[in-house]
Formats: sequence, structure tokens, C-alpha cells
Amino acid sequence: MSKTRTVYVCTNCGYESVKWLGKCPSCDSWNTFSEEIRETKKSAKKKPEIKSEVFSLNDLTIEKEIRIKTGIGEFDRVLGGGLIYGSAILIAGDPGIGKSTLVMQAAANIKGKTLYVTGEESTKQIKVRAERLKVNNDSLLILAETNLEGIKNAIENTAPDVVIIDSIQTIFNPEFDNGPGTVTQIRECTLSLMNLAKEKNFAIVLVGHVTKEGFIAGPKVLEHIVDAVIQFEGDKNNTYRILRALKNRYGNTNEIGIFEMHDDGLSEVNNPSELFLSERHVKTTGSIVTSSMEGTRPVLFEVQALVTPSNFGNPQRVATGFDYRRLSILLAVLEKRAGFRLSSHNVFLNMAGGIRIFEPAVDLAVCAAITSSISNTPARESLVVIGEVGLGGEIRSVSNVEKRIQEAEKLGFKNIVLPKSNLNLTNGKFSINLIPVENISSAIEKIFEIQSS
Repeated sequence: MSKTRTVYVCTNCGYESVKWLGKCPSCDSWNTFSEEIRETKKSAKKKPEIKSEVFSLNDLTIEKEIRIKTGIGEFDRVLGGGLIYGSAILIAGDPGIGKSTLVMQAAANIKGKTLYVTGEESTKQIKVRAERLKVNNDSLLILAETNLEGIKNAIENTAPDVVIIDSIQTIFNPEFDNGPGTVTQIRECTLSLMNLAKEKNFAIVLVGHVTKEGFIAGPKVLEHIVDAVIQFEGDKNNTYRILRALKNRYGNTNEIGIFEMHDDGLSEVNNPSELFLSERHVKTTGSIVTSSMEGTRPVLFEVQALVTPSNFGNPQRVATGFDYRRLSILLAVLEKRAGFRLSSHNVFLNMAGGIRIFEPAVDLAVCAAITSSISNTPARESLVVIGEVGLGGEIRSVSNVEKRIQEAEKLGFKNIVLPKSNLNLTNGKFSINLIPVENISSAIEKIFEIQSS
């Protein structure tokens, strides 16, 4: 016998409560609790004996890793070289960002049988999109189904190499009374499909939605059970898209792939540094070029700052593509250690090109851009600035400094400001002029000495 009970689950983090709450005590989200029905089975009197086999680590052997190439170089780079048999990949992004376009183009290039399961569109709609994207592949199978049992039967009958679920929020398990998209349905459907993927040895790609705050919809455990979490970022009003690996058991995390959206689909951007710097104006105040490591690849881009006097008591602090709290810290360091009065000025910061930066190696470039704007002094065109700024105003070392220098050299830059402690790591001979700095005051002096030289 079984009994049913009603629980309230936070759709953002999965927190459970016996009653409805306006604010989640776990993630502090408002109005995220949904009602779900849980079935509790009466435990058997005698539990079956379970025998598990234990292995010695030295006795275990592994076969050579075989990757399934998607035919899209930037996508394969983010995945770590391609899809792995038996793995589960979660791709999430805002509505209309291009998730379905990406997986459709990948499915068209995969050398093997691919089952594309759509829960949001009909087969005719899929055909219209395939014609627009010029997709023509006899090995690409289309299934319009939302019932989990029907999907599993189709997988059993077709034996595909890759299964694409678009999207996981539309799939439901008929064994549960909850509707599609609820925490229980998303979790149970994902677990069932993952177990089948490992049993039948095929790769599965799950397309997921995001909340209005930008987080992946569904329980947080969903991100933990899959092998890789890929975030598709970008502004729908902009043609550029960024594919970022947030988690990857088979490759580097924080690896990015750059795409450009066209009427006939996504095209790869092989040199993102040239892309981000293509529209940069020379001798503009508040503009500094810096370098950030995105996975294994250095990317050069422009940091833009605009500082204006504030007519109100509380000046504005606006950051696009950069952590707002980190900006507040850097402004405090500039005021305390470098003597710039910023408490009465509005500060607007932008990472040009729509890229989001989490690396502290761009701290010095942010400080230099703000200094350039408030002093109305443009930076030199052939200058790159890298370095982490500490609370004491010291410039701390950054990782992969040689790769950053090589990328700056390749794009024709003549000078690079970097932490003094990084000079010992530059074993190679570079034609670019290396300018070491120790603290924020000396860094600003040398940056603008370069400007005047």
C-alpha cells in the first residue's frame, strides 16, 4: 500500500516545506514554492540482501576515451573535445538565445544516429527550422513526445549514439501525479534518462530553461547529477553568443566558445580577441585593453569606464559583465591608496562585447579605465594591462602570464603592464615591452607615462 502527501518545494533550490512559504529560507527567493504530491510506499517487512562488488584501484583498467565530434569546433572545445558515450550534458540559457539552434546544428554534423526529442514543437516546426538551418542528415531522427515511457521505448527501438531532449522541463513521468516542469518531474526524468544512457552507452544532451534571475530552472541537484553544465549566454539584441562550461567532468571548466547568430544559424568565431577589439576607438578616455583566461584560451577585450559627477547624495555604481561588489572594492582601493575622490562620482563600467568576467586578473585594467575617465586622459592604443589588485593597493601575480603575452603580441600590441612578481615566470623572449608594477600608485604613473612617451 502507498499513501500520498502534499509538500511545497522551492523551484529554485529544491527546499521542501510542509506548508506554503512566501520566501524560501534556503535561497531567499520570493514566491518560488509550488505544490507537489509525494507518494510514500510502505516498507517491506524483509529487506532484500544487496551484494556490491568491490575493486582494487590498481586492478581497474580503462579503455581509450572515444569522443563524438559535433562538427562545431567551438562546441567541441567547451565539451573538452566532444561528447562522451554514457555522459549527460545540460545546456541552459535564456529563451530565444539559440539553444535549439545549436543542438540542431550539432545533430546535423554528428557521424552517427541521433534522436532529437522535442517537447515544445511539432515535427513540422522542426522541419521548417531544419530547412532554415540547411540541415540535411538521414541519421537524424525526430520524435515529438513528452511522455518519458514513450521516449524510452523510442530509444530502445532506434539504439541511437546521441539523444537530445529539448527541453527537459516538458518531459513527465506518468508514475507521478505532478505536472511537467515541477521539481519532482525534472529530477526523476533526468535520473531515469541518465541511467538509461549509461546502461545503453549513448550520450544524452538535455536542454534546460533558466529562471528570470538567470539560474538554471529546476532543483539544484540537477546540476550535480549531470556530467557537464553548459551555459549559453548573450544578449538577444546582440548577434554574439558565448557558450561557457560551468561544470565538466571530462574537460576544463570556464572554457568558452564564441558564436555569431545569423539568419541561417550560428557561425563560429575562431579569434574572439579580434572580435572584441574590432569596434574599439583609439584615444578614447576610459578605455583599456586587458587579457582574461577563459579555460585554456587567452582572450583580449576592452574595459570601458565612464565617471561623471553626481548631483545626489548616493552616486550610482553600474557594472555590466563584472561583479558589482568587486567594483565597489576597487573604487575603495583607488580612493584610499591612489587618492582619487570617487565617493562623489557616478561610475559606469562595461566589459565590451557582452562578455562576463569573473577573473581577478582584470582588476588593474578596471582601475586604469576608471582613472582614465576621471582624469580625462586616453590610454595608448598599443597598451595591455593585467594584474590583480589587493586591498593594500599591491598588484598581485596572475596565472598563465606567457599565454596572455603571446596573445597580445599576436594582435600587435607593443606594451604590456603586468605584476612585477610575474617577470620570473616569463622565460620566453618577447618582443613586446614588459612593464612591471608593484602597487596601484606606481601602476597608474607608469601607464600614463607610457601614454606621454
